Amino acid sequence: MTKVFILKKRKDFVKVASHGQKMVSSALILQAAFHIPAVNALTGGAGLGYTVTKKVGKAHIRNRSKRRLRAAAREIFPKYALPNVCYVLIGRHNTATRDFAKLKEEMIIALKRINKLLTKEKTAHEKAPDSAADSAD
Repeated sequence: MTKVFILKKRKDFVKVASHGQKMVSSALILQAAFHIPAVNALTGGAGLGYTVTKKVGKAHIRNRSKRRLRAAAREIFPKYALPNVCYVLIGRHNTATRDFAKLKEEMIIALKRINKLLTKEKTAHEKAPDSAADSAD
């Protein structure tokens, strides 16, 4: 079980978007990046932020979408989130009306896929300095 912290500052959302990976499904977009130094509370935990753009609809639709994302994430993220990773969930046009079970299913699939991408990225990044050091000798 990973402890989940909430991202609240815009700069954290922007850093995840610019430095991380993105996974798109029909009901949500999931962005993830490894530990951002600005988020000091993430010692061994995962960061999680929620957002829905104005393109989705009026305030009551955006609020409902965020509530549904939070409810699904409360059940899923402690179990599947990687430690020291920041995630951002972005609601889409049908997040508010999507069947909740299907929303959770899509969230799990997106989370597993993005975790796989992040672990590949991390292992490639860890191997790269070793090969560069070998060629310098």
